[in-house]
Amino acid sequence: MNEEQHIKRQLHNKCQEFVTERLQRIQKRIDDIEASLLSETKSSAGDKHETGRAMLQLEREKSGAQLAQVQALLELLTKVNIDNTTTNVGLGSLVITNQANYFIAISAGEIVVDNTTYFAVAANTPIGKLLLGKKVGDEIVFNENAIRITQVV
Repeated sequence: MNEEQHIKRQLHNKCQEFVTERLQRIQKRIDDIEASLLSETKSSAGDKHETGRAMLQLEREKSGAQLAQVQALLELLTKVNIDNTTTNVGLGSLVITNQANYFIAISAGEIVVDNTTYFAVAANTPIGKLLLGKKVGDEIVFNENAIRITQVV
């Protein structure tokens, strides 16, 4: 495995860790809400009890929606082929520019691998959309900055 493939594997692993940690936090929140709903007992202040249950239900629905989003991210990560190298930027590409380094996968923010900073971005983000399909030597303009692609792995 060459150095670039090693970096891509590390970035992919960090993205998976990011999503897994987020999944665990959401699942814990859902479990806590479920426990709160089960432990709610009818008190003498009936309206207060119903309001508390309604708020917990809303929280559970919100957490359920977040859970679905995270599961979609996990599914997307399974489609990221880090062993594939192309000349054009696509899902799974490592893009080196004169401004920053990008890994096209999911939006996981800044990731440091071997003392180099990379930004994990989704293909549907503004910068991801600009980079998709581009190749070495192409230039894009992002936030009024000209960015030249120097390497695509």
